[in-house]
Amino acid sequence: MTRTAYAHRTESETTREPETTHEPEAAHEPEAERSAPAARRTRRDADGLAVASFVLGLVGLLVMNILLGPAAIVMALVALARSTTRRGRAWLGLALGVADLVILAFLVTGSGVVAWDFGG
Repeated sequence: MTRTAYAHRTESETTREPETTHEPEAAHEPEAERSAPAARRTRRDADGLAVASFVLGLVGLLVMNILLGPAAIVMALVALARSTTRRGRAWLGLALGVADLVILAFLVTGSGVVAWDFGG
């Protein structure tokens, strides 16, 4: 504050203490605003789950589809339940996880064992 502005203040204004409350500011915020960082963190976690389900489903097409397929399906469903912003990626992870299990089923019925190889 400049000196001239200070000089214009009346004596009652200078002796008066500013109104302060001892309650934290969070007490005055609505519940939705207080939980905004938690909602952002949950959405970010859901986005990570959507990406992870997509990657696991994609890798599961090549190797370890008995483990990676169900993991991709579960992660995609959890991401969709948490309303991820990457819904398309979660749906792709779900589809790839199902495709992993379908490929596994075809390979098991064709060879009679859970293990498979590219050799003839």
